[in-house]
Amino acid sequence: MSINVSLLKKICEEAGAPGFEKRVRDLVIKEVTPLVDELSVDNMGNVITVKRGVNNPEGKKAMVAAHMDEIGFIVSHIDDNGFVRFHTLGGFDPKTLTAQRVIIHGKENVIGVMGSKPIHVMSAEERTKIAKISDYFIDLGRSKEEVEKLISIGDPITRERELIEMGDCVNCKSIDNRVSVFILIEALRNLKDQPYDVYGVFTVQEEVGLRGANVSAHTINPDFGFGLDTTIAFDLPGAQPHEMITELGKGTAIKIMDASTICDYRMVEFMKQTANAENIKWQPEILTAGGTDTAGVQRMGKNGAISGAVSIPTRHLHQVIEMAHKDDIQGSIDLLIACLMKLDTYDWSH
Repeated sequence: MSINVSLLKKICEEAGAPGFEKRVRDLVIKEVTPLVDELSVDNMGNVITVKRGVNNPEGKKAMVAAHMDEIGFIVSHIDDNGFVRFHTLGGFDPKTLTAQRVIIHGKENVIGVMGSKPIHVMSAEERTKIAKISDYFIDLGRSKEEVEKLISIGDPITRERELIEMGDCVNCKSIDNRVSVFILIEALRNLKDQPYDVYGVFTVQEEVGLRGANVSAHTINPDFGFGLDTTIAFDLPGAQPHEMITELGKGTAIKIMDASTICDYRMVEFMKQTANAENIKWQPEILTAGGTDTAGVQRMGKNGAISGAVSIPTRHLHQVIEMAHKDDIQGSIDLLIACLMKLDTYDWSH
């Protein structure tokens, strides 16, 4: 079974910096409305969908969270020569920004390039220093007057990269976390007659502090929770085995912990058993730095939630382009659906 690359491409290429998710939210609403029983948008902009369970007298709820936002920037200053300074929205690796194209979403979309001091005029000491975000500016090729006709302080900025297929992989900006948006849409499309009410939530502002997940979990108060996000695949030259976290093509990942969450031991065991029973290839994930919406889902409901996460191995995370394996993406869809279908079969009391 091959994934719907054209839909994934559309989702990944859409702009949606933290706090500015409207474009991707509109796309999500259009795709999921025919697939669910209920859909609403809360005051923060989270898209909350519901598929009702078939035999659920106790009203059990399972929440799945996939964040819509991508790491980006925001315009903070336009200088006298028309160069734009910016502030980050989410964590960037500065060294990956050199000479990269970005899009400033002002009165219209304006392409710019990340500029910095040319190596030819750097001192010997400057050449050895690690790049900092403050070393960069955005060059729009326009005068201050021209820039100010289109761009204002506070306009969001995103990376300019289209999705391409590379072997068995997909490569694009915003694989984190649009691949999970895609996975949740495909799960909702194929989920039928599940036992409990499933709340599929497309959250906002994860990259700046899990903000949308916190609010939506507080509203829903789920019994069970699943985060859906990318994780590091450091299966690259020079990496030691203990540093890899996950590897591309080795299957979807079952989160054990990250910096913001220790997943419920019952959920971890349930997910492992379910993957094995369904012959879904998987790998364990312990992510020592970085957190996901799983933390909000687990902790912010009134009663807390028995929570875990489906993680998608991804190379080059939080850089200009990111890469995931199509088989791992399909495996993530399969595992999420299988878990939601079998929640009522596991003994959660032990």
